[in-house]
Amino acid sequence: EVQLVESGGGLVQPGGSLRLSCAASGFTFDDYAMSWVRQAPGKGLEWVSAISWNGGSTYYAESMKGRFTISRENAENTMYLQMNSLKPEDTAVYYCAADPRLVGLPTAPTEYRYWGQGTQVTVSS
Repeated sequence: EVQLVESGGGLVQPGGSLRLSCAASGFTFDDYAMSWVRQAPGKGLEWVSAISWNGGSTYYAESMKGRFTISRENAENTMYLQMNSLKPEDTAVYYCAADPRLVGLPTAPTEYRYWGQGTQVTVSS
């Protein structure tokens, strides 16, 4: 059974940092491209960042560039999102998503096959 379990969310003040983790099981992790996608209250899904199967390629949404860093540790079946300089508008449920591909790196949430349950990130003073 494919499982993606996010952790590391919480309440943080503006300007603060959080590190999200996504633990994967039930599939061959290094055969999959991975992404982080978020959903703010009352809004649709927003793609955040993506990383290729071997970590060799990474993409970021424009508003996250320079603040967020995506990474993965295939030996640990885990993906991470380091979030710095957090803003109130970063408040959302953050999901990790996986898609079986070794070529290409989708940025559309609908292209990802498997999803976790999400972790809440709240940026507020």
